[in-house]
Amino acid sequence: MERRKFIKSATGISAAAAVASLIPSTSFSHTLKNKEVIAHYVLFWLNDGLTEQEIDDFTGFFEELRSIPNIKSFHYGRPAPTHPRPVVDNSFTYNLQLQFDSLEHINVYENHPIHLKAIEKYSKFWHKVVVHDSVLKS
Repeated sequence: MERRKFIKSATGISAAAAVASLIPSTSFSHTLKNKEVIAHYVLFWLNDGLTEQEIDDFTGFFEELRSIPNIKSFHYGRPAPTHPRPVVDNSFTYNLQLQFDSLEHINVYENHPIHLKAIEKYSKFWHKVVVHDSVLKS
């Protein structure tokens, strides 16, 4: 995704989340049950032509996000060198896995100034980002 389109999309998402935060949570989403968490899983495809040092330096993006409040679990990394199989897609450069105790916590994260500033600072490094949010049961 082009940087301008991503930032424009992120801005639109921020506005939508701000409006959604005004709606009572019972009408916007279900209440999480005990032992359920919100998983935020993000895949990043960095631009071709980056040096290995630039790819390593991209971890600064994740480290900036680490200080955002209410993150229950925080992990990032590169694809594992698992055996190739038709169902395995290791084409991404990095992934980020976060967990939150509530929808309110992930909404804070998505709109937090640190998150938005990090996107602005580091989005020049990627050409594609895919986000998956799930309710996990344990």
